[in-house]
Amino acid sequence: MANVKLQQIIEKMKLENVTPELDISKIKITQPDINRPALQLAGYFEHFEAIRIQIIGFVEYSYMKAMPQERQQEIYRKFLSFDIPAIVFCRDLEPDDLFKQIAMENEIPLLKTQKATSAFTAEIIKWLNVRLAPCISVHGVLVDIYGEGVLITGESGIGKSEAALELIKRGHRLVTDDAVEIRRVSEETLVGSAPDITKHFIELRGIGIVDVKTLFGVSSVKDTQNIDLVIRLEDWDKEKEYDRLGLEEEYTEFLGIKVVCHNIPIRPGRNLAIICESAAINHRQKRMGYNAAQELYRRVQESLAKRRLEAEDDDY
Repeated sequence: MANVKLQQIIEKMKLENVTPELDISKIKITQPDINRPALQLAGYFEHFEAIRIQIIGFVEYSYMKAMPQERQQEIYRKFLSFDIPAIVFCRDLEPDDLFKQIAMENEIPLLKTQKATSAFTAEIIKWLNVRLAPCISVHGVLVDIYGEGVLITGESGIGKSEAALELIKRGHRLVTDDAVEIRRVSEETLVGSAPDITKHFIELRGIGIVDVKTLFGVSSVKDTQNIDLVIRLEDWDKEKEYDRLGLEEEYTEFLGIKVVCHNIPIRPGRNLAIICESAAINHRQKRMGYNAAQELYRRVQESLAKRRLEAEDDDY
């Protein structure tokens, strides 16, 4: 099961640890969702998602402050008896001494942020969704072409890295070469990224490893990118029939999500960078409602219909 260390969340979200005495090195988060424990502070603990990070906003904090001390003792002890990974106080709110004492007794870390509750909640859920999403690694190159995430796949040595290098020289951005980590962050979205060890590097046979960020500048690289289109490179086979119109889309599937896929035959003289650019622009155009293949088909049908009418007129 995927997990994220609590220390990583503290560093990423710039949280202040109110209980630094506690050892948090072994605490791991496994759920991308959070919980605002308003009902729990009111005494309702049915269906309590204690394994989630708990967020205390201004409403919960005000309610806690308004409770009589005996009620605080009762609710705090019951609430903090669960195996909660961490509790975050937003808007720079400070936990009261009783809450902090009981949290320390139960070894529950208390954290603090200056951010508004809604903003912090949206930010941490988005980040956790990416980090905890189902993940696979595939062989290929991921490039941002005019804002479209294009995953170039194919057999080793077929020219994926060379195509990516030409695209970078034409102003597009590299996400990753050779290994692409694909995460399913929602029911419709796949996000690709590079393994830390190979980030911003390209391998060119005969030359070796090239640091794209150093050679071409920070504008030539990108850390993550949605995967919108797959281009599969393959050796030209004269016996095989290739799609020349594109009336019907072909798809490939990653983690249960289908992505449009083009099979591009490779032979000397074909400029892969321009083909990839054209495929990306054409894909965007289709998403905006215009399909060139369908427009050609419509024109052909209109031409045939016109000829039939002319032939009928000639018969009369």
